[in-house]
Amino acid sequence: MLPEMSRKDADIRRVADKALADNNLLLELLAGLQVKQETLRYNCSKVLTLLSQTHGEVLYPHWGYFAVMLGSTNTYWKLSAILIIANLTRVDTDNKFERLFDDYYALLDDKSMITAIYAASNSGKIVKSKPHLETAITNRLLDINQTQHTSDRKDLIKAGIIEAIDEYYEQANAKERIIAFVEEQLNSSSPKARKNATRFLQKWQ
Repeated sequence: MLPEMSRKDADIRRVADKALADNNLLLELLAGLQVKQETLRYNCSKVLTLLSQTHGEVLYPHWGYFAVMLGSTNTYWKLSAILIIANLTRVDTDNKFERLFDDYYALLDDKSMITAIYAASNSGKIVKSKPHLETAITNRLLDINQTQHTSDRKDLIKAGIIEAIDEYYEQANAKERIIAFVEEQLNSSSPKARKNATRFLQKWQ
C-alpha cells in the first residue's frame, strides 16, 4: 500500500490513476476497505468510490466482494459497499444488482439510520442505470414507514428519499403517490426533509 494512504491529505485522484495501471495496488485498496485503521480505510474507500464512478469496469469483476460487505455488521463497510455498488450498476451487464435487489433494499430497515439514508439517497443512480427497476425501487422508498426506525429517524431518511426521487421523477410511474409523499414532508420534524420537499415541489409541480 502507498504510504500516503495513511495520511489525511492523501492525493485520492493520483492513487486512483495509479491503481488503474497496477492491479496489485487495486487489490490492496480492496483489502484496505476492511482495515481497522480509520484514515487508511477511509482513503481506500474514497479511491474505490472514485474508480467506481469513472472506471466502473475495473471494479465490476469484484462485485461479489462488495456484495458480501453489504451484509457486514460493520456500518462503515456497508456504507462503502452501498456507494460503490450504486455506481457499478452503470456497468452491470450481467444484471447482478437484480439478484442483490432484496439485500440492498433491506438496508432501508438497517439498525443504523445512516445506512438507511445511504441506501435511499443512492437509489437515484440505480434507477438511472436500471430504469426497469423504477417502480420496484420507488415502492421500497415510499414504504419507509414500514421500517423499524423511530418517526424522527424516518423523517431524516425521507430527506434522502426525496433527493433520490428528484433524480428520476420525470420517468417515475407513480407520480401522484410521490407528490403526496413529498407533500407530507412539508410538516416533517426534519428541517432537511422540509427543505427538500419544498424544493422538489417547486421544481416538479
